[in-house]
Amino acid sequence: MTSNPGENSDNYDHDHEVLKYNDDSAHDYDEMGRYELMSEALKELLIERNVVSASEVREYLDFMDSRGEHVGAEIIAKAWTDPDFKRQLMTDGTATVAGMGVTMAGAELIVVENTDDIHNLVVCTLCSCYPRTILGLPPDWYKSKVYRSRAVHEPRAVLREFGTILADHVSVRVHDSNADMRYLVMPKRPVGTEGWNILQLAELVTRDSMIGIAGAQQPPV
Repeated sequence: MTSNPGENSDNYDHDHEVLKYNDDSAHDYDEMGRYELMSEALKELLIERNVVSASEVREYLDFMDSRGEHVGAEIIAKAWTDPDFKRQLMTDGTATVAGMGVTMAGAELIVVENTDDIHNLVVCTLCSCYPRTILGLPPDWYKSKVYRSRAVHEPRAVLREFGTILADHVSVRVHDSNADMRYLVMPKRPVGTEGWNILQLAELVTRDSMIGIAGAQQPPV
């Protein structure tokens, strides 16, 4: 199976490579445990003082559980097929996805597009800021200290270890998500998908391709 020019991310089983990024997937457990306790205490306090109700908290958690990469895949597939929507998405991602019923929880959504000459990669160097309402929960490797450091300092090497080989002329742009901004990569539309509808195209858009660690899947030959 071949990939788009300048981007190689076939059905490569990179689990053995990703393991090195999971060595510290339990990073800062003590710190995380402390924040979880603080979060639980704050939730109980807000409920006790009638700021929010237990049912509202439960509804929000149910909503978050329903989020996943399928949401992002549909957004990307629509952008591939609708030039006006794509233009709006690239101009104001937050407002555009809001029109589809997707909220960004106070953060700004910035969509960056892969081209024949540019490949985009997303990381959060401080913690694990991630567009959860669009992609669901982040993978362990995204949260690891190894990825957070190496993605900035040697992105090509990281991409290569995930099975994505870029041509020399392709420049890599690394985008650092934070509390105020979330990035979403629009991978290149695979060749041979002319005439495909949104649902068909969405099947080719993976979580990894929207982080930038891989390209979109290729259509069956």
